[in-house]
Amino acid sequence: MATIDLSPLYRSSIGFDRMARLLDSAMRADGNAAGGYPPYNIEVIGENRYAITLAVAGFADDELSIEVENGILKIQGRKEEDTQERQYLHKGIGFRSFERKFNLADHVEVKGAKMENGLLTIGLEKIIPEANKPRKIEIGKSLNLLEQGEQK
Repeated sequence: MATIDLSPLYRSSIGFDRMARLLDSAMRADGNAAGGYPPYNIEVIGENRYAITLAVAGFADDELSIEVENGILKIQGRKEEDTQERQYLHKGIGFRSFERKFNLADHVEVKGAKMENGLLTIGLEKIIPEANKPRKIEIGKSLNLLEQGEQK
């Protein structure tokens, strides 16, 4: 299996190191368990935006399902058995059913999916809640809370 270097992901954004580790471990685990089928890419689209693209040639939209539950993104492909009698000289296109799972980091949401030219692309975005965003604290001459604590 090819090794993928996610170090640019670690360097370019603070707080995504957990997501990068989870995606990295998912790639290793899925590569061994599922035999690497279907192949996929994970790419950085912009700040706080990512895309997972799976090569699902031969699958129709209604044969694919995408679910998110408890921070796990699950993509499944269910292919019906071919009822037509065909005689192949070579059969290299795998139309087998599959399931891929990806652990999502905190506050990462699936924004949508599209199918184009046999590639299923799923858009992800990290949406940081207002309570977790940095805020500037002004420095003043007095703070009533501290002064009240000293009077006791």
